[in-house]
Amino acid sequence: MNVPINRRKFLEGMGSVVTFTILPKRLLASSPNGRLQIAQIGVGNRGKGNRSALMRLPNMDIVALCDVDRNYLAEAKAEVPGAATFSDYRKMMDAMADRIDAVLVCTPDHMHAPISTLAMEAGKQVYCEKPLAHNVFENRQLRLLAEERDLVTQLGIQVSATIAQRMTVEYVRGGLIGKVSEVHVWSNKKWGRDEAIPGSSNRVPDSLDWSLWLGVANERLYRENTFHPGQWRRLLDFGTGTLGDMGVHIFDTPYRALELEAPKWVRSECRPPNGFGHPLSVKAEYLFPSTRYTTRSLKWVWYDGDSAPPSHIEGFNEDGAVKLPSQGCVMIGEKGTLMMPHMSGPQTFPRELIRSVPRPELDPIDHHGQWVDACLGKGKPGSPFSFGGPLCEALQLGVVASQYPGRKLNWNPRRMKITNLPEANQYLSRKYRVF
Repeated sequence: MNVPINRRKFLEGMGSVVTFTILPKRLLASSPNGRLQIAQIGVGNRGKGNRSALMRLPNMDIVALCDVDRNYLAEAKAEVPGAATFSDYRKMMDAMADRIDAVLVCTPDHMHAPISTLAMEAGKQVYCEKPLAHNVFENRQLRLLAEERDLVTQLGIQVSATIAQRMTVEYVRGGLIGKVSEVHVWSNKKWGRDEAIPGSSNRVPDSLDWSLWLGVANERLYRENTFHPGQWRRLLDFGTGTLGDMGVHIFDTPYRALELEAPKWVRSECRPPNGFGHPLSVKAEYLFPSTRYTTRSLKWVWYDGDSAPPSHIEGFNEDGAVKLPSQGCVMIGEKGTLMMPHMSGPQTFPRELIRSVPRPELDPIDHHGQWVDACLGKGKPGSPFSFGGPLCEALQLGVVASQYPGRKLNWNPRRMKITNLPEANQYLSRKYRVF
């Protein structure tokens, strides 16, 4: 699966985004007293949550803050008064390259790859919020670059470190439900947009640098309540919809437990494409090749929006006796079925199955602390780009399939091509605007 494509062409396509000489791998800029020096890019919303988690740790300092919205930046500066502040991440890297060891990326999805690439080319360790990137091609290239440079990376799948998620992985790999033939995953969120984008534009708020917010995305007029601060997830140019976003969390446990990589094909059911927004509701079916934890092939079905939770799962809960959570997953195995609500512990059917084996003994893990420790040479991260890249590739193939409802897209991971519908390959990557 993991055969490199031409990374040089990828970096050339970044235009002016990539400007730094490659430094020695795993270089720490200063790390006084063993404390990791971190720059944060994107400080509001999820950025605030990640910053709070890092600031509880004893072995790191946030030395730089960057955001295109001055209001967010001022709030973050009040929390970290000693940090330098910037609106342009490129200027921050230019000014602070010799003072930072690692970069925390918490921007909208469309800027994950440009920023993470720049940081890794400068020899910095990277934590990136999910999804890893905006499209299939970027996910592959970020993974390859991290591996080439031997950098410590972590994808923001915070729930992967919880006892409940890790316990489920141990149960499945231990054979509790036998080899798995089907996985059903879902979220009732509706991170899409079916209604048209308003034709009129609005004045850009004084606090926002709109060109920097757009970054490498196509030029767009500013419209209130359409892009910034929170609606961008719904739009093709900036986000990846419910499947590409919440799917990272909810795919993670079964994908990890079953040691999956690339699917053979994917097919989506949703409304016809409208050219600007992800569908409000999607059902996507995948076929994965077998692993040591699955039957000869693995059926995988995703449901979101009005499709979730699924009203019918063949072979499980056909009488509706089990109340399905609003977000979660079901794994159907040869010996029984395991259901894991999102952010909760596993349940088995029959019920007594989970009581027939010892509960796995697991120590607590701090997801953010794990990354910081690994950057300082202690241990390894749990969700590096080597894991998160393939996971997000698989997810975003489903996002691509939503452009061709009802049509099966056959996937060749070595060539990184959809083989039976060549025109669909246009959605695997994008051209970057120079800004």
